[in-house]
Amino acid sequence: MLEAGIKNTKDMIVTDEKTAKAVGSGGLEVFATPALIALAEKTAYESVVPYLEEGQGTVGTNIDIKHIAATPVGMRVVCETELIEFDASNPRRLLFSVNVYDEVEKIAEGTHERFIINNDKFMGKAGGKAQG
Repeated sequence: MLEAGIKNTKDMIVTDEKTAKAVGSGGLEVFATPALIALAEKTAYESVVPYLEEGQGTVGTNIDIKHIAATPVGMRVVCETELIEFDASNPRRLLFSVNVYDEVEKIAEGTHERFIINNDKFMGKAGGKAQG
């Protein structure tokens, strides 16, 4: 049952492919903000998968993250998410807190909003754009 308090943790090692220089978000060889965002979304998404009905998924709709410290290649980062808002009056909306740490300090914090969707309906609408 979906309810506030659902938590998840994911970790990864910062590789050359996850640097700002490699993804094009900057010129330095440090953990890229887009890679950090992807880790936050994955951590939040995976936390609620076991609670979804068959045919449902979630999509990210908003992310408000402050990337507050740089992390070099080779260092481990850990992302922690917690479902902090789940309201029965709007049961499709999910709001997560996000905190990310490297081996030395907190490197990011913020929130991430996702909505529960029907996968087939969502993809049908998206596919309709391509047929325009």
